[in-house]
Amino acid sequence: MTQADWNARYAEGAPPWDTGQPDEHLVEVVRAGGIVPGRALEVGCGTGTNAVWLAQQGFDVLGVDLSPLAIEKARARAAAAGRECRFEVLDFLSGEPPSGPFGLVFDRGCFHVFDEPEARARFASRVAALLEPGGSWLSVIGSTEGAPREVGPPRRSVRDIAAALEPVLEIVTIRSAPFGVNGETAPRGWLCLSRRRAIPAQPSTRRGP
Repeated sequence: MTQADWNARYAEGAPPWDTGQPDEHLVEVVRAGGIVPGRALEVGCGTGTNAVWLAQQGFDVLGVDLSPLAIEKARARAAAAGRECRFEVLDFLSGEPPSGPFGLVFDRGCFHVFDEPEARARFASRVAALLEPGGSWLSVIGSTEGAPREVGPPRRSVRDIAAALEPVLEIVTIRSAPFGVNGETAPRGWLCLSRRRAIPAQPSTRRGP
């Protein structure tokens, strides 16, 4: 989708992914102490719900989105909450977010919008380049689990995710989880936590004769 397409979705009203509630998985990971406050980047921040919540937890947050209208709404949300968040219109695959590197990169449903493996690999490489040593990427991704459906988040397999991430990031955990606030009635997703590599990925091995 182009910038105009994304802008149109926000102009029509609240799109289905804009729930007005912070992502439950992000809340769970942060409150469990798995990610400590520091510089954070949200990719595809929409109207800023998650970014503002992170700021309330003590993070220094930058949110980026392709839609100028979404960024306008995000700035208004932060102002209403009395929180210092920065929001910028940015194409993540080609633009350079300011103020990096980051201890946390978060996206909810941004990585999975790319159909081509090359684009997903480029996304992962961009994340890896922006993470500080020990930094983490938390991504909520539509999964291949669950019943057939005609609507909802794009479906990506674990193979799709690993092919993009493993060359540049260490996958810490990946598990099936609801994609949305409706619990077991929500579409299924993958909750994937990865981190900047301390050493390069090693080649796959074969057993000898």
